[in-house]
Formats: sequence, C-alpha cells, structure tokens
Amino acid sequence: MSFDYGALDAALTAAVGDDQSLVVELREAFLESARRQVDLLGRSRCDANWEYAAWRLKGLAASFSATKILKLADEAAHSAPGDPVILRKLQSAVAEVERHRD
Repeated sequence: MSFDYGALDAALTAAVGDDQSLVVELREAFLESARRQVDLLGRSRCDANWEYAAWRLKGLAASFSATKILKLADEAAHSAPGDPVILRKLQSAVAEVERHRD
C-alpha cells in the first residue's frame, strides 16, 4: 500500500489555494496531530483509549486525504490495544509523509 502524496497535496491546496507557506503550516499541523495520535495508541492499554485514538487518527487522515494512514487507522481500530504490528505500520506511514515534504 503506497501513500498518495498527490491527494494530501491536493487537499492542502484546495484548502488554502496557492499560499505555499500555509500549505507547509497545514502539513506540519497534520504531522504533529498524526504523531500525537500514534503516540496515544502506543500508550493505550484499554480498548476504549485504543479505539478513541484510532478513530481520531482515522478522522484526521480522512480530513487530509491521507488514504494509507486512514486505512491503517481503521485496521488499528479493529486490532487489540498495543498491537505492535499496526503501531509499526502507522509510525512508518507517518514517517513516510515526513520524508516527502515539499
């Protein structure tokens, strides 16, 4: 599953137009929020906290058309709290977005 950078960039551009400084700011806000939710997933030990963080991440990803993260967040919502496999996948997906900054 590859990340669709065009969809994220298109969502950001649609939100702010050609203002590249605002696009960069929104991308950073997205990454900060995504990292926070993945961190919360990693610290969750009960079903309720795990599901809450997964659904927050899923909503965030949907808002920014980050389809890979959205699918992984959905997978997390249906996984056991603390699942190390899904956590690694999510951390990798967020890191992939970070590496492809404009």
